[in-house]
Amino acid sequence: MAARPGALEVMQDAAVIPVIVLQDTAHAVPLARALLAGGIRMLEVTLRTPVALACIEAIAKEVPEAVIGAGTVRSAADAQAAAMAGARFAVSPGYTPAVGKACHDLGIALLPGVATGSEIMMAQEDGYTALKFFPAMQAGGVAMLKAWHGPFNDVRFCPTGGVTLANAPELLALPNVACVGGSWLTPADAMERQDWPRITRMAAEAVALKRRA
Repeated sequence: MAARPGALEVMQDAAVIPVIVLQDTAHAVPLARALLAGGIRMLEVTLRTPVALACIEAIAKEVPEAVIGAGTVRSAADAQAAAMAGARFAVSPGYTPAVGKACHDLGIALLPGVATGSEIMMAQEDGYTALKFFPAMQAGGVAMLKAWHGPFNDVRFCPTGGVTLANAPELLALPNVACVGGSWLTPADAMERQDWPRITRMAAEAVALKRRA
């Protein structure tokens, strides 16, 4: 069985974690290979479609060099299903102790979603200090992350939600940002057309983004 990474390892692997919504299982493996070819191996497949778990399973089996994770994990049952499909990490839009405990018990890394100071404190109480800031741009963006750096200077964030190639550099320049999450790497039209070279080019552009040392 492939090793399961820690949350900070997931966040530090590349400047961007792609947020992937798959509508067709046939697209899962070629998409994963296209992202890998561009230098991105941490892949978050969101549990927003009926085929999401099948896509996670296909990538886990056929593209072992990718590190497949499940996004939109909202319950312990979601975490269990994702782990059984082969997910090696989980990403949640918010945080509850039940989701945190489930991921801990399953031995999979969790990037819990937070949007307020109280949510950060709740996640920290359960041992989580590598967090997803969601929805980042709608909830304050760069200004909020700067404000959080004082009281929460031991927390690293992955801002997700409204992040683009254009605004990612400003976020990545912040000392408390380890990476960003973005859906722009896997546009629906490119997947519908199976334009995998385009996705590889976009992944390479994302990998080239500079993060604060």
